[in-house]
Amino acid sequence: MADRYLTVALDKRGVRCTARLLTDKAPLTCEAVWQALPLTGDVYHAKYARNEIYALFPAFAGQEPPLENPTVTPIPGDLCYFTFSDVQLGTASHGYERRDAIGPVTVDLALFYERNNLLLNGDTGWVPGIVWGTVVDGLDEMADACQDLWRHGVSGETLSFRRA
Repeated sequence: MADRYLTVALDKRGVRCTARLLTDKAPLTCEAVWQALPLTGDVYHAKYARNEIYALFPAFAGQEPPLENPTVTPIPGDLCYFTFSDVQLGTASHGYERRDAIGPVTVDLALFYERNNLLLNGDTGWVPGIVWGTVVDGLDEMADACQDLWRHGVSGETLSFRRA
């Protein structure tokens, strides 16, 4: 199978990077994401994992993928897939404005832009993610934009994933 690529973008800032899907290591996750593209959602900056931006989506796979190619220590350029229940995300400590905006199953698609990340949540413990893609071009510019999100806020910004 030929390599598949996607564009990850911060739409308002006009910043994008290109990622290669890791179909050899996470085939079920890659296929689920590929079939769901394009996806766009409000961007969030991580509280716990450090150097991460992400968007939340209603479950889009017929069946959630198993924990293939898992990590709790993502590296710069990793794209990770997480699945959460409404109980896991529907607490005030997570800061989501409306509990009803969180469905019974929510998919978190994340981009890690710098090192020293640890997927450890004080409320729930270890939160392994599926590494399903890796950024191959544009990570430095995206990392700068992610730092800007951290310092100046995410309000009004969206994170999108599209086939390249």
